[in-house]
Amino acid sequence: MQALILAAGMGKRLKDLTKDNTKCMVKVCGVTLIDRMLHQIERQNVSRIVIVVGYEGQKLIDYISTLGIKTPIVFVENPIYDKTNNIYSLALAKDWLCKEDTLLFESDLIFEDEVLNVLVNDPRDTLALVDKFESWMDGTCVKLSKDDRIISFVSKKEFKFAEIDEYYKTVNISKFSKDFSEKYYVPFLDAYEKALGENQYYEEVLKLITILDVPRIRARRLSGQRWYEIDDIQDLDIAESLFAPDPDEKARLIEERYGGYWRYPKMKDFCYLVNPYYPPKKLLDEMRANFDTLITTYPSGLRVNSLLAGKNFGVHEDNIIVGNGAAELIKALMAAFTGKTGFIRPTFEEYPHRYNESESVYFVPSNPDFSYTADDIMAFFGDKGVSQIIVVNPDNPSGNYIPKKDLLRLVDWAKGKGIKLVIDESFVDFADEEDSTLIDRDFLLANPHIYVMKSISKSYGVPGLRLGVLASADGETLAAMKKDASIWNINSFAEFFMQIEEKYKKNYAEGLAKSRAERDRFISELKTIPELRVIPSQANFVMVELLKGDPKALFKALLFKHSILVKDLTEKTGGNYLRLSIRNTEDNDLLIAALKAELN
Repeated sequence: MQALILAAGMGKRLKDLTKDNTKCMVKVCGVTLIDRMLHQIERQNVSRIVIVVGYEGQKLIDYISTLGIKTPIVFVENPIYDKTNNIYSLALAKDWLCKEDTLLFESDLIFEDEVLNVLVNDPRDTLALVDKFESWMDGTCVKLSKDDRIISFVSKKEFKFAEIDEYYKTVNISKFSKDFSEKYYVPFLDAYEKALGENQYYEEVLKLITILDVPRIRARRLSGQRWYEIDDIQDLDIAESLFAPDPDEKARLIEERYGGYWRYPKMKDFCYLVNPYYPPKKLLDEMRANFDTLITTYPSGLRVNSLLAGKNFGVHEDNIIVGNGAAELIKALMAAFTGKTGFIRPTFEEYPHRYNESESVYFVPSNPDFSYTADDIMAFFGDKGVSQIIVVNPDNPSGNYIPKKDLLRLVDWAKGKGIKLVIDESFVDFADEEDSTLIDRDFLLANPHIYVMKSISKSYGVPGLRLGVLASADGETLAAMKKDASIWNINSFAEFFMQIEEKYKKNYAEGLAKSRAERDRFISELKTIPELRVIPSQANFVMVELLKGDPKALFKALLFKHSILVKDLTEKTGGNYLRLSIRNTEDNDLLIAALKAELN
């Protein structure tokens, strides 16, 4: 068996990285794509490696000569690389295709060894490697029969989003038998090139063979093996974290993305916190139906969106402000405060992060659950001279919850002390207690020292919309925040969500009930794992203490072996803690199984 690599392209979308180098000379984690690929191929004991070069071809040839590859290498030049696509490059190497069985590669791929092993070790002689379609993928897709026959090739022009559940993405690695190349592929390649020209892709020939029902090529489905196609700098950034050789560095690069994990193959995100049972399909369908209008139209200004939020939460527009996520509002509110501010730790770090360290006073509960009551807060901060106190309820990451009756006592105590009180109730809708919110017009007017923060993203399960609200009767502070905010600080999709979400209140209540029930079931399952101690939670997440082993090692095992991302709390708590978000039953069972596999 031999290998054939198509490496003539220019890689324009990688911009400066390919200004003076061919695409496959771009480095991922300090190693060029071609260096990595050639050594992976060589480990398969192929007879030769044929490489079609074009853009910066001589530079690539000279570079490859320094890599210490012992397998014979043959170079084929594509002199018109800038006017042709890979069908022409492959046609230039067609005589080599007919010499023996061939592994065919595009040069802009990075993949783990097992990807190649899967293809080589499959006894079938002619295969196209494919993977189940995911939203991060781009390019040619296929539909398959149950016996791996390629029913159809789906080009970008033919792609239908309504059919994505049926699609598999071609990985651009194939295995052609000598017989298949001689009798089918090369003759069809010659005919196709003459009829339709040189500016085509070699998969078009496979498509034609499929249409004519030549029963020789099958698909080989991947099942979790890692690969990535490097088309632009964003792809390169993802690949750097996927293939970092050092586990600690790899974990750091993934954690520091702070989201966007839909671009990671098959990753389950148990780190970031959303509502798994909302929004309902009908609400999403309504947003889809208005997509064209929303994406081509400016949103309303800040005043109108304050009016809309006020209508939804039953307060006057002067007493509420809408933010691009709660994070935007937290930053603005903390900038408006002066004097000493009290924080309870561990907590959502965006609050203390946005305040002067020298003016911050920290209360850390002295128990392994990090639990505390309203009385604990009053006892600790009563003599600390603080001007304001931040209370996240339920708290993040502990899940600690202060019942509403006790929270009201804290409100009265703060009023008597002249202390401003921020109550972040981003997770309060998940609590078992009914009517737990403090966003109430009469209550706010009676307590202008209170600021109630709420993340719509978290409680309503729409983090991509970036929505949050802050309600208070402190008109002066809110007016100043509105003056400093951008007039269009939320987009049209977020505004439209606020416009229609009242119609789905019943669905929201049902979703919260399902979430609470699943939380109880999930916690019960976690308690069956002896190595874990589960901390009580009233939120849509749960904190667990690892009683045996290293939490960082468990974090990396879940991430690298199971593609499950959880929150490592070792630095935040100083102990062996993890935070697990609560997803739907199917996903939660995957996490339970993974935890048992790693801990038992």
